[in-house]
Amino acid sequence: MKTTLNKKEIEVFSRQIILKKVGLLGQKKIKKAKVLIIGVGGLGCPVAEFLVRAGIGVLGMVDDDTINLSNIHRQSLFNIKDLNKSKVNCAKNKLKKINPKTKIYTYNLRIRKNNAIKLFKMYDFVVDGSDNFETKFLINDLSVKFKKRLVLGAISKFDGHVFTYDFLDKKTPCLRCFFQEDKISDDMLNCENEGILGSVSGVVGTLQANEILKQILGIGKNLNGQILILDLLNLNFRKSIIKKRKKCIC
Repeated sequence: MKTTLNKKEIEVFSRQIILKKVGLLGQKKIKKAKVLIIGVGGLGCPVAEFLVRAGIGVLGMVDDDTINLSNIHRQSLFNIKDLNKSKVNCAKNKLKKINPKTKIYTYNLRIRKNNAIKLFKMYDFVVDGSDNFETKFLINDLSVKFKKRLVLGAISKFDGHVFTYDFLDKKTPCLRCFFQEDKISDDMLNCENEGILGSVSGVVGTLQANEILKQILGIGKNLNGQILILDLLNLNFRKSIIKKRKKCIC
């Protein structure tokens, strides 16, 4: 089906369309794209918001959690009136007010292998905003299996990490090439125990959205096979190359 933009859409996205690397063709690519976000928290909220503001065509959001008081300081789609509501349903209502044209599908569930396979087949791009390694490895493994383009984020204290994987490229390493399961702990991602400055979530989530948009448009340099490490307390940023491990699933 041919993707078109009406007069109102052209006006709404005019500041993007005038960019030489975007244009009308690029805006149509954004509208045609299908993105799945897993985890609608400190990372997933800014990712969802900026993708919808950019004009993404189809957005899926997965999360089985409800909003509590400690979420408000960093989960930018929610406010004090949203307590005890479903995160995905509340987020959808807010996002629809930003861009009614985006088709939004919500999945009020915890991602598991038995329910994830069907979801992964429906989307072109995957964003990992989860907060535990069991989920991150599952997302990684399914992205490898179904050759998805994955943007993964992780945050703790004043620090952030962004990974980009294009599994259409067989040379791309995966998360298991960087982390070995027997040497990691979920405490590394646990905001309850480790703490998190709210703005760190916004910075890393926005970078994830930016990486997805670049992949959709096919522009610029991306982090494929690399990790971006952010120390936002001291404003130190560096990139590190991830080497592909022998006998890894990727």
